[in-house]
Amino acid sequence: MQVPRQLLVRSPRARNKITGLPHGTCLFDVKTTMPKAKEVELKEGLRLFPLPASLIACSPAYYQQCPTELRTALALIKNSADILSLLLDGGHSKVAGRLAGAFRNIGRDRVADEILATMKAADFDVREADPFQEKLPSIGDRRETSPLAMRIKLMWQAMRKDVVGKLPAPTPLNDADAYLAQVDDIYVTDAYHSLSIEGYKVNIELIERVRSGGWNPDSVEEDKKHRDALAARGYWQAFQEVRNSVQKCLEGQNSGQVADQDHASWYRELFAPSATACLLKLSDLAGYRNAPVYIRSSMHVPPSSDAVRDAMPALFDLIEAETDASVRVVLGHFVFVYIHPYIDGNGRTGRFLMNVMMAAGGYPWTVIPVEQRDAYMTALEAASSEGNITPFTELIASLIECGAKVSRDLR
Repeated sequence: MQVPRQLLVRSPRARNKITGLPHGTCLFDVKTTMPKAKEVELKEGLRLFPLPASLIACSPAYYQQCPTELRTALALIKNSADILSLLLDGGHSKVAGRLAGAFRNIGRDRVADEILATMKAADFDVREADPFQEKLPSIGDRRETSPLAMRIKLMWQAMRKDVVGKLPAPTPLNDADAYLAQVDDIYVTDAYHSLSIEGYKVNIELIERVRSGGWNPDSVEEDKKHRDALAARGYWQAFQEVRNSVQKCLEGQNSGQVADQDHASWYRELFAPSATACLLKLSDLAGYRNAPVYIRSSMHVPPSSDAVRDAMPALFDLIEAETDASVRVVLGHFVFVYIHPYIDGNGRTGRFLMNVMMAAGGYPWTVIPVEQRDAYMTALEAASSEGNITPFTELIASLIECGAKVSRDLR
């Protein structure tokens, strides 16, 4: 989830004052009356608005400033009764019209109609008004139990329009064997850059020694303990699993289904050598994380471990249903690292996922150079914390074009 830039604190003794906090964040104490007791819930020592009361308190501007957050919240309302009692008791006719328009915007027509009918039956003059600036594809009347799964679906819908048509046109795949040969040829370059992005101190000689079998942790104590060598060995093993996934996609299997079925094996192989050397617990290979993770210098806080288990199936469902190859490439990678399902290895696994989508869509295997690490991380941060996928899309597009140019020059 994203760290908010500003947190509003309601109090009758507030002075409407901003208190600055690190990293451009702040508290804003708002002088206003306190909500009724039934409109307050206590969580971890904080007195908070429950969801229905929060929606009633939202200003019209918030729908335009944070549309994904509002659509996510609206989608979690299970029944119109959850919000109607507050609207009726407070006489919120204007708010009722705004909420009716907002529910209709996301395809929840039944809730919108019930709000209008009930308020009018109680003799309130209600005029429906859509507070959002645009209408996304409908999410229908399904009530999501997971806020994160719904948020991811809404993010995907909102971002895909900024991705479609922005990547170079893919090339039809006529020779799967030739494509796999190119994947094999690029391994050393890919491993060097992907591992270097994550801070491992590797070189071409080490990567080649690992690939050729010259690395021997059974008899060479230095190899057994060498963190970077273990990472390189894990990358080699994982790459072979990813290559198998690429082959399945080249054979016509749905890329979303392939990634869903295979990504756990990519992760296991990535860290198997470190677990064997007792640098990791064997249980760390079991799957998704069971603890929180944080990204240094980022405003984005990855979701809780419980939420990950709802979010990952949602991601693979979206990839499976997506018809545009460029969207699968860009958003597949971004949403994976946004969820951050593992304690470690999310960047490497996310780039593996990206390249499986590349193969399925007719694009060449694409390396993100360590020299562009800052641009890469900045682009992911813009997408995570600002909802701006354009910088990341443009970066991937430029790398694909650069790779295609090199390929043409070598012919």
